[in-house]
Amino acid sequence: MINIVLYHPEIAANCGNIVRTCQAINAELHLIKPLGFSLDEKSFLRAGMDYILDCPIHVYENVEEFYQKNPGAEIYYITRYGQKVFTSVDVSSPVKDYFFMFGAESTGIDYEILRDHLDHCLRIPMKANARSLNLSNCVAIVSYEAMRQQNYFDLSTYETFKGQDFLNEFDK
Repeated sequence: MINIVLYHPEIAANCGNIVRTCQAINAELHLIKPLGFSLDEKSFLRAGMDYILDCPIHVYENVEEFYQKNPGAEIYYITRYGQKVFTSVDVSSPVKDYFFMFGAESTGIDYEILRDHLDHCLRIPMKANARSLNLSNCVAIVSYEAMRQQNYFDLSTYETFKGQDFLNEFDK
């Protein structure tokens, strides 16, 4: 299972968008306080839509509590300081838990945390003078690579609401 961990997220709309991504891929969301918004804030609820009702969201007071409640977790830290590209790790087992931690929009993940886990720091490639991408985009990029490696395990690869042949109906 894919687990998305947000370390000190600051922007409600980003977090709401990430809830939607998590729900779409059957991932769980882990939020490490402090949060820069309230979980009942209008912009968070609007961005997350009704997906918030079905997405497992775990909230931790601090990173120590997160580590304590997830002992032995295989955690990858997504950071511009990573020496390996995020696609270089094997996360192909759909029955294994993988955790991807993303930092605050303005500051990232604390350096002390990163230094303790250098071998699990991963980078999303971008041009040399680009500092960062939007947080919700980063989550989508990394999580969908993980799902691709898992051959989109338990996800639909065709339209389920209007039917697989919906577009063919226009030819008639």
